[in-house]
Amino acid sequence: MDRTEQLEQARGAADKARYLASVAERHAHADREKTPAYAAASEAWSTVARTHLAIAALLSDTTTED
Repeated sequence: MDRTEQLEQARGAADKARYLASVAERHAHADREKTPAYAAASEAWSTVARTHLAIAALLSDTTTED
């Protein structure tokens, strides 16, 4: 994967984390038993996003063809 693909993966993971955080927030008011699971899933996707960003930071801006 090149830098651009890593950044796209990070964006997708961040979107999933954001969605799951909103689901956790909704369940916090109505169904508190499910809240921890959604919050944990959101945190996991946040970690995935940060990992992709860290990898992207190590890659060059452009790719070279061999």
